[in-house]
Amino acid sequence: MILVTLGTQDKSFRRLLKAIEKEINNKNIKEKVVVQAGYTKYKSDNMEIFDYCSSEELDKLMKDAKLIITHGGVGSILGALKYDKPVIAAARLSKYKEHNNDHQKQIINEFVKEGYIIELEDFSKLNEKLKEAKKFIPKKYKSNNKKFVSNITKYIEKDNHTSWYNKFRYFWNILFILILALIIYLIVK
Repeated sequence: MILVTLGTQDKSFRRLLKAIEKEINNKNIKEKVVVQAGYTKYKSDNMEIFDYCSSEELDKLMKDAKLIITHGGVGSILGALKYDKPVIAAARLSKYKEHNNDHQKQIINEFVKEGYIIELEDFSKLNEKLKEAKKFIPKKYKSNNKKFVSNITKYIEKDNHTSWYNKFRYFWNILFILILALIIYLIVK
């Protein structure tokens, strides 16, 4: 089974589904294709399409899939990588009104450079990417969340980094207390 996930972006990504449909019609995709389409409305007799599902259901589909084709959302890519499956990622582009900007190209580019995924840039070459995916062994993804949280915690707590706002507030509080103490001293004297 091939899982296609388009995430939860509120813009359509029909362009990717049309490319997949073309490869099904050309008999280059023979497996069952299941699509989590989000806001993308698309009718097909060749694909099982649904809008959304729970994260548990999506995880099960990812685990059962032979191949995952996804948009360039970080969450979708990371979700797919945890199952060590080949992932083909296609960026939603602003020129097609699929997103507000082209940041997904940069996201995909970084994952490709590290050897985690395959990029589908030219949709007319999907069949070539499907062939590449059959031989592709993705680099094992290792999350660095614990290290990231640890570094931020260390930065804030151990290195005593205080925001400019809190430093400014601290300064004015001390100044206020000193002025108040001076006033009290002058009144009592």
